[in-house]
Formats: sequence, C-alpha cells, structure tokens
Amino acid sequence: MNFEFILVENQYAPQIALVRLNRPKELNALNLQLMLELKKALQDLDEDEEVRCIIITGNQQAFAAGADIKQMENKTAIDLLKIDQFETWDQIRKTKKPIIAAVSGFALGGGCELAMTCDMIVASETAKFGQPEIKIGIMPGAGGTQRLTRAVGKALAMEMVLTGKFISAEEALKAGLINKVVPEELYLNEAVKLATEVCAMSPIATRLAKESVNKAFETGLQEGLFFERKNFYMSFTSEDQKEGMSAFVEKRKPDFKGK
Repeated sequence: MNFEFILVENQYAPQIALVRLNRPKELNALNLQLMLELKKALQDLDEDEEVRCIIITGNQQAFAAGADIKQMENKTAIDLLKIDQFETWDQIRKTKKPIIAAVSGFALGGGCELAMTCDMIVASETAKFGQPEIKIGIMPGAGGTQRLTRAVGKALAMEMVLTGKFISAEEALKAGLINKVVPEELYLNEAVKLATEVCAMSPIATRLAKESVNKAFETGLQEGLFFERKNFYMSFTSEDQKEGMSAFVEKRKPDFKGK
C-alpha cells in the first residue's frame, strides 16, 4: 500500500520492517493522516507472518517534533472528541510484535509519546526528548503524563511536563527512558542490530513476553504474576518451545518457526 506521509521498507532483512515518518519539512509533525497511515501500516505488519520486529524512525533532524499544531489550533473539545484521534494511539499500543523506536534529533510532544509507545528506544547522541505542550497552553494527551512518569519517576516527569524542559539522550538514558545512546551515524544500524537479536527468538515467546511486561504497568503485582504464569504455561503449547529446549540440550542454535 502506498502512503503519503510514511515509508515502509524492509531493506535490512525480511523479518525487520522499517517504518519511516516522512514529513521532513514539518520535522515529521504528527498530523491525523500520518497517524492513520501509521496505524494501517502497523496493522498490516502485525498480520505479516514474515515480519518479526518493527522499527519506527524519522530522520537525523527529527524523529517527530510533536503534533501538527496548525491542524489542532482551531479545534474545539467536541471536534477532538468526534475525531477520536487517540483511538489510533490505542491501536499502536495494541501491536503484538515488538516495536523499536530509532530516534535522532527532536522527539517532542507527540513525538516523545510515540517513542514511549514503542517497546524499546535507541537514540542518537543528538536526540532531545520533551513534553513542551505546557508552553502552548495545553498538556500532553497521548500518554505523556503517564508513560513518562512510569519511565523516569515523578520528579523528572513533573519538571518536564510543567516547564516543557527537554532532556538529552544521555539524560534520558540515565533516567531509564531509553535503552542506549550511540553516535548519530549509527543510531539506525544499532536499532537494526537490536531488532535482529529480537528476530532470532521465538515470535510466539516474544509476543507473550511483551504482553507480560506491559501488564506490569497496568495491574497490581498479584494480577501481573497470574498473567505472567498463564503466558508461561501457554508458551509450552508451541513447537518453538520444543525446538528451543531441544536445541539447548543438543548444544545447537534453535530454528524458530513461530509455531
């Protein structure tokens, strides 16, 4: 399918899908059409049995510098309710396959929220993360107050949300927001390297494990442990489990089929 504001590529490996936000003149500002295209692409990739991991990226200057303010400026609360733009964000969160954000340059507002919706974040040394919505008289609305607080803690989240402060890639790493920082010329390659490691694992096990980790942010400990055990038991119904354990005993590399 052809898109106007995103590009979907798989030049690195058939199992790795690269989704590139493609509004460079607008620093990849997230307008409604781009988000709908992203939702559609992720739905298609989630159903593609060959794809095992997804990377979302922008360009060196910007992952995404925020929502498209021009598109939002004159909207009313009722307009936003009817548009229901957050349904698209919910669909991104529901993607079953692992998603890695490869971030360079600005990841601000909706861009920061999009990166946090992903499962892991690889950043270049030039990356800047922030929730500057307060500077234009609003607040984060796509998870910025919730995911950021869970990732970096109340103190830093409050500072970022209430002042609009940006943090550097190194600060984001120390705070636990991202996985790693690399030179700008390597950030995408590093994301592909991480995706390759994920792709080497059982697709069934990675799906079950992703669900379980995410459950930790949505439930109490006992409910989370119950969910984890259920998924653990379920993993023993797969051919991948038999292959993985046989390969371990036989001291060979497993050949996971996602069955």
